[in-house]
Amino acid sequence: MKNVGIIGLGIMGGSFGRTLVKKGNHTVYGYDVNPSVMKKAEMLKAFDYPLTKENAKKIDILIISVYPNVFEEVLKSICPFLKKDAIIVDFCGIKRSIVEIMRDYEKIYPSLIFVGGHPMAGREFSGIEHSSINLYDKGSMILVNVNADIFKLEEIKKFFLEVMAQVVITTSEKHDETIAYTSQLCHIVSNAFIKSETAQNHYGFSAGSYKDLTRVARLNSAMWTDLMLKNKDKLSKELGILIENLQKYQEAIEKNDAVKLNELLKEGNDLKLQIDVKNGGK
Repeated sequence: MKNVGIIGLGIMGGSFGRTLVKKGNHTVYGYDVNPSVMKKAEMLKAFDYPLTKENAKKIDILIISVYPNVFEEVLKSICPFLKKDAIIVDFCGIKRSIVEIMRDYEKIYPSLIFVGGHPMAGREFSGIEHSSINLYDKGSMILVNVNADIFKLEEIKKFFLEVMAQVVITTSEKHDETIAYTSQLCHIVSNAFIKSETAQNHYGFSAGSYKDLTRVARLNSAMWTDLMLKNKDKLSKELGILIENLQKYQEAIEKNDAVKLNELLKEGNDLKLQIDVKNGGK
């Protein structure tokens, strides 16, 4: 049994805490800067005890689930109170800038263990009130090692596998490059798609494809602005590729070029099938 601290009890931190508390394998200490969130989190059993500077020395694994723009502030405030060999894992959606901060703090606190993390789970809502005990059931936990040895890294993997379906080890560069496409670009496409005036009249004319494409148009704009701008080079590249491809479809349609349009559609269909086979349909 470990003592697990969670700072930031929104949908991600709150769901993780609720899941751990329900499983009962660890003791969970929770903290959120917002007192009303703390009250809701306590009612929803997202922690066993409030996390304080006094009991922070008990923490074996600390989860920091906050916006990237306040991550360093949180790290600065909590590190002096943690014990030797305490493990710090963030839940931020970008990794290069976060890992860079972790490397800076590793120099100041060499006895602490830092690992970048990103749970691939979530909903189009935010806040502790939308947390769920099964949010992470089928999710993947991405880890970027900073200074953990192989034994500690294995310990961290086993810990997250108690909650998540799989753990993926990668680099901060590869993470940000891939997430720009699999997550950030998807949110931009959905958010832009819903801006058509035709969307106002979709009722009765829409089914699964419309719902799938518009689901993540609903988002936390402040958080996503922060994430996207901190990954602007990777995201801008993916946007450019998408725009270039969309222009090909538009050109074929405007020219009434059935051969070219069919070619483009078949190309996309074949790539989807190829990728599905490669990844076992996942």
